[in-house]
Amino acid sequence: MSLRVLLVEDDAGDAFLVGELLQESPGAFHLTVAGTFAEAQTLLDGIDCVLLDLGLPDAEGIEGLRKLLAVAGDAAVCVLTGRSDEHLGVVAVAEGAQDYLIKGQVDGVLLSRALRYAVERRRADENARRLHDAELQQAESARLERGLLPQPLMTTDAAAVHTFYRSGRGSGLLGGDFFDVVQTGPATLQAIVGDVCGHGPDEAALGAELRVAWRALILAGVPADHVLPSVEQVLVSERRAREVFTTIAMVTVDLDAGRVTTRLAGHPPPVLLAGGDAAALPAPAGIVLGVRPRPAPVHETTLPDDDWSLLLYTDGLIEGRTADGGRLGQAGLGDLLRASAAVPVDEVPEWLVDRAERANGGPLADDVAMLLITKKKDR
Repeated sequence: MSLRVLLVEDDAGDAFLVGELLQESPGAFHLTVAGTFAEAQTLLDGIDCVLLDLGLPDAEGIEGLRKLLAVAGDAAVCVLTGRSDEHLGVVAVAEGAQDYLIKGQVDGVLLSRALRYAVERRRADENARRLHDAELQQAESARLERGLLPQPLMTTDAAAVHTFYRSGRGSGLLGGDFFDVVQTGPATLQAIVGDVCGHGPDEAALGAELRVAWRALILAGVPADHVLPSVEQVLVSERRAREVFTTIAMVTVDLDAGRVTTRLAGHPPPVLLAGGDAAALPAPAGIVLGVRPRPAPVHETTLPDDDWSLLLYTDGLIEGRTADGGRLGQAGLGDLLRASAAVPVDEVPEWLVDRAERANGGPLADDVAMLLITKKKDR
């Protein structure tokens, strides 16, 4: 394979010598010569290695090297020094060059080997950098995940909670979807599912802040009607831009009284599964948090005496496409839930996403978070 080399050298004699050495050396090389740094900038596309003279008229010494490294992209860089400037070669490697060569002490074999080794070192350095970046990203995602996706804080055995999260397009990166469950009495559960608009670490961090704020308010015994307005205050204070908003579904489940109280802030309503049927709770949607402060409307629903499950989810679950080109929507979700009757309850969330992705023809574009609260009559 031919190695594409750009020689940046203003001395025509030295440039001729390098060309002769490469012709005599083993391996194939394609040499391009630039007499100035300005000219070299126009020739970098597709170059594997740059051989840089540190004595150019428009880019001299280590400062010239820094200018080249800033625009060299994936190309490896070797520097050429005179015998009296050998110390500059050592400094150049410390600055980011892959190697240095001393004029007059290089033959064809050494030059060929140095250029090929420089390219391999550059590739190894880039792979190491990418691996390091990936590890940092995974560590950051793990920290955010602990904030966004906590363990339910409950002790009752009268109900079970199953949680689920999947990032959009299978990227493995967290977005702004979050959930939480806190038991506040012997038979009372408070639960929330939320979605910060947008994708990325900023949205994930904001979602974690809102989730932690919600849990703190619940544990402090703040009346339910005041919880979402307080969460909205945190949102407005911490968001990076005025247009960032959040949708939330919050429920209070009284297991003994058989009642669920729903408060929605622009979020899809929870779905009640009972007796083989699935129906969205008829709770008013309310206004998203962060647009116009207003109390979320309150809606109460009587739960059946028999076994039931309550599904809270973010809209990434229902925004996927179907075979006819439309959206899955709440109606399609209801159909899937009715078809899940034979699926073990703890597997229902993952089963739903699997079926939604099949209908979509691939991974869902948006993040999906789900809470499934289940009560059995004989527990």
